[in-house]
Amino acid sequence: MTMDPTALPPGFADQLAEYRARAAAPVEPKVAATTILLRDTADGIQAFLLRRRTQMAFAGGMVVFPGGGVDPRDAGEDVGWAGPPPSTWAQRLGLDESAARAVVCAAIRETFEESGVLLAGPDPDSVVDDTSGPDWAEARRALEARETAFTDVLRDRRLVLRTDLLRGWTCWITPEFEPRRYRTFFFVTASPAGQHAAGVSTESDAAAWLGVEEALSAAGRSVMMLPPQYCTFLELSQYATVADVLAAGDRPIPEPIMPGLDVGADRVRLLLPARYSELNVGV
Repeated sequence: MTMDPTALPPGFADQLAEYRARAAAPVEPKVAATTILLRDTADGIQAFLLRRRTQMAFAGGMVVFPGGGVDPRDAGEDVGWAGPPPSTWAQRLGLDESAARAVVCAAIRETFEESGVLLAGPDPDSVVDDTSGPDWAEARRALEARETAFTDVLRDRRLVLRTDLLRGWTCWITPEFEPRRYRTFFFVTASPAGQHAAGVSTESDAAAWLGVEEALSAAGRSVMMLPPQYCTFLELSQYATVADVLAAGDRPIPEPIMPGLDVGADRVRLLLPARYSELNVGV
């Protein structure tokens, strides 16, 4: 049995009813970034997942990839940068250069905050080999508390962002009836050798690597996830290795997806691109 990504997730029906009752204009979505950390195993591709604490106002109890909102300081031009320049990222993401710089920086920052994996190194050809010490833990805490800027963390350690390790994947926009809305850019990357992803923070209470097929089989039962995460796993299931995923992501991202609504006499469902229904059939 597979998850139906068009079904309204728990609580969404109530939010839809409240939205209609208010007859208010949709909330402007905030820009966010999320990174899908991937690794190869003998059983196929695995992705690193976090379970958000149930007390969280948005997606409480749901399994997600590391990510979060863009910090205005992410757009700082003083950050060391390796890989495609912001102008190239702007073309790939459909943004202006400043916004693209901020989104890419946010993707790497949030990955570090929420998993400890840092896509940065002392030069354009390497990454830091260990981020498990107390100094790195304090840097993660200070970043999460917004006590410091990511650009300061990098500059103090003389590190450059390895943006060449990222690939843009998709962009999802929260439906209009949601009181908290995000325009989230999804990225994919291979987890660097030598670094160890470790979650659990003020926002998450569990973390684990999960195989793509295992995630799809458990979705909607032991693993609760929203449609963007489930649809991403459907896409990942089409690839045999992480290298294949990265090769597929070496292009501009597709048109952003904002689920619509299919309102029937006795049900309401999300409207998603047809390709996800086609992929779901084969799961």
